[in-house]
Amino acid sequence: MKTRNPIIPVLLLVFAAVLIGLRLGSRPAPPHPFFDNFDQAPLVFAHQGGDELWPGNTLFAFERAAALGVDVLEMDAHFTQDGILVIIHDETVDRTTNGTGLVEEMTLAELKQLDAAYWWTQDGGLTYPYKGQGIAIPTLEEIFQALPGYPVNIEIKKTVRSMSGPLCDLIRKYNMQDKALVASFHDERMAEFRETCPEVATSASRGEVTRFVILNYAFLGGLYSPAEFAIQVPETDSGILIVRPGFIRGAHRRNIQAHIWTPNTREELQKFVEMGVDGLITDRPDILLELLGR
Repeated sequence: MKTRNPIIPVLLLVFAAVLIGLRLGSRPAPPHPFFDNFDQAPLVFAHQGGDELWPGNTLFAFERAAALGVDVLEMDAHFTQDGILVIIHDETVDRTTNGTGLVEEMTLAELKQLDAAYWWTQDGGLTYPYKGQGIAIPTLEEIFQALPGYPVNIEIKKTVRSMSGPLCDLIRKYNMQDKALVASFHDERMAEFRETCPEVATSASRGEVTRFVILNYAFLGGLYSPAEFAIQVPETDSGILIVRPGFIRGAHRRNIQAHIWTPNTREELQKFVEMGVDGLITDRPDILLELLGR
């Protein structure tokens, strides 16, 4: 007669105890005043100011998106060689301007000489309607000055130097602590910013998104203690479906807002509105506002 191995039940009990301990020690995100700015849902984020409507990441686009009535202006921050925060998506100026080179190796004066609308087109390159119209790469401070108090979503892009200190200083200078949501794919940069500017709302970094998605798929989302207040993701990543009803429910159980980027067609936008996401980061905020009757 075989005797039962006593180790397996002990290991199961230990595993169960660990899970219970983790669950009891976990906590949802606390409320953040950034979200008190809004009384309607879902939130309409103008991605780069509405990059399919106007040249993205320009003051020209942000002013027009604000005039449409979007909830949040989404933008990307880089450092210049002389330490100024500018708004542009790529590490280089090649794709969007008539210049070449790394943003971080150029001074603000050099960047200001470039045409930020040079390559923007709506018809596959047949026309470039805003070329030569004097649209320049803006600084973050210029945006704060032109649109005071307007809610923003600022993504910290890949840079050699940390921009956490200067970004925090600028947010505090313009009293944007409750008007800014800061994002970054880069775990180290996100950790730096939270340590420097703990009062400002942040979204999940790449590593945090991965941990949350894995736990949520394993029905262990209750173990997750978020440092973030929002999680901003595409519908799929590396062939894995991320945005689904279970993902949204899991985020809400941890008091995290679920934002998706970047649905742009009417059908895509309608699907995610019906799914119940908290925010849509879109290049076509005009279509989304129409769908929402706003």
